[in-house]
Amino acid sequence: MPIFQILVLKGRSRKEIKGLIADVTEAAVKNLSVKPEQVRVLVTEMERSHWGAGGLPINELRNQKD
Repeated sequence: MPIFQILVLKGRSRKEIKGLIADVTEAAVKNLSVKPEQVRVLVTEMERSHWGAGGLPINELRNQKD
């Protein structure tokens, strides 16, 4: 049973997350020879202030670019 853990920044719609889960499941079925019901996809939404790059939270980094 493959398990996929995906981290995304908050702000995605339910439709986008649902599509992501479907696409990851489809890729697993195609590439790993498993049934869709065997695939687990965990999507965790992260606050922008808890995601960093270049030593800064991503929300601050983006503000510097503007």
